[in-house]
Amino acid sequence: MAKSRLFRSTMVVSSMTMLSRILGLVRDVVLLGVFGAGGLMDAFLVAFKIPNFLRRLFAEGAFSQAFVPVLSEYKEKYNLQQVQILVSRTSGALLLILSMLTVVVILIAPWVVTLFAPGFADQPDKFAITAELLRLTFPYLLFISMTAFASGILQSYGRFAAPAFAPVLLNLCMIGGALIFAPMFDTPIMALGYAVAIAGLLQLLIQLPQLWQQKLLVAPKVDFQHEGVRRILKLMLPAIFGVSVTQINLMLNTIFASLMIGGSVSWLYAAERMSELPLGLIGVAIGTVILPSLSKSEAQKDDVSFKKTIDWAARLIILVGVPASAALFILSDVLMQALFLRGEFTLRDAQMSSLALRSMAGGILGFMLIKIFAPAFFARQDTRTPVKIGIISVFANMIFSVIFIGIFYFLEIPLHGGLALATTGASFVNAGLLYYFLHKREIFRFGPHWKKLFTQFAISTSAMVAVLYVMLPFFPTDDAQWRRIAALLIMCAVGALVYGVVLLSTGFRPRHLKHG
Repeated sequence: MAKSRLFRSTMVVSSMTMLSRILGLVRDVVLLGVFGAGGLMDAFLVAFKIPNFLRRLFAEGAFSQAFVPVLSEYKEKYNLQQVQILVSRTSGALLLILSMLTVVVILIAPWVVTLFAPGFADQPDKFAITAELLRLTFPYLLFISMTAFASGILQSYGRFAAPAFAPVLLNLCMIGGALIFAPMFDTPIMALGYAVAIAGLLQLLIQLPQLWQQKLLVAPKVDFQHEGVRRILKLMLPAIFGVSVTQINLMLNTIFASLMIGGSVSWLYAAERMSELPLGLIGVAIGTVILPSLSKSEAQKDDVSFKKTIDWAARLIILVGVPASAALFILSDVLMQALFLRGEFTLRDAQMSSLALRSMAGGILGFMLIKIFAPAFFARQDTRTPVKIGIISVFANMIFSVIFIGIFYFLEIPLHGGLALATTGASFVNAGLLYYFLHKREIFRFGPHWKKLFTQFAISTSAMVAVLYVMLPFFPTDDAQWRRIAALLIMCAVGALVYGVVLLSTGFRPRHLKHG
């Protein structure tokens, strides 16, 4: 992929992701406003997180990281017919496995809820509704996994717009479900279960026209003996841990949170959504774009281009990740009050969510670095290293959870904050070890030019932090929501402006973000 095209593709993915995240924010405001925190909202979030967790673990995580490098190699070495056969056999295997998994989970939904939310077991009504919602939401995994498969193909051919736009449909369906259809149900929250399943199907359907244009809309055929399928499965199994550790850690948080006071699941969810905003806009966008480029460089044995791509991605990640982490930490209270304090979402809910966000904010940079360091291994079809690091990170999260929950209990701080802080610690363990092995194996290392870059980013972020602290006392906590949102937007704009001006004054220029 040409340098200008790589940057252009990142902007396409980022802009589409921005639209999705903005609608996602509207979605969360609507859901928490209509259903509040705790009770039925906790039930839906658990039921939705289970297929969503598996989506990120298998479809967008391990499968995509295993499939794209193999597909890229087939594109380089074989003709279109061989690529079509690979697509057909891979889709057949994926469809069979996911269909069987979906049927099984629907049949044993109560046992699955017990596994992922053991704290609900002593609340029969909440437990029963969660199980019913899981039966409605779980088919989403089948649809969205096939969507991720189609997206991986299109991204390998430089088509990023449709895959990046697909999540917008999920947000629209859930907003419509909450505002329009929920009042029609005896149990209003059930409308969200149907909305999720329908959204998964729609996201798959919008990929099909471009697959047809690429002549890759071929009928699925099950053939586990196909050489490409066997390699993908071999790469995929260990990659489950290597690329999706963050999701495993967040799911562990849900399990622990279900054992805590009511509302803990919702408070953590609100914080996760805010922390995922910069991660989705930049981290996921760059991680999505660089994998095909890295895979192509590896197939061509172009080590120079491989290293330059990672270095370019790291510049963009740190440029955004450092100030984003600092800003979310400082603005956590005003963010939650401005966006979510309405309807059934109370001031206490906002304060509890703010605590979780402050604890998670520091880990945003770690999460974002994982998105570019992990693909460097998978592009080289090295799954063993990330899986080892992934296992270490999961255990680190468990250890941090015990330590921080204990500290928070001793200090009489709500325990869900300790869970969020543990996720932050585990993200840096994961990112740090990934970089250690990239450096040790001379795959990538921060060169001498990074000393100046780190200094520039640190000075600019410090200036932004100082300005935001000065502005905090002027936030209108008791005003109407639109005034709170307006004040928040002004604070964000001023902070971003100060960061940009100071960064330019240190000698940083936009050309330093060019690939190469």
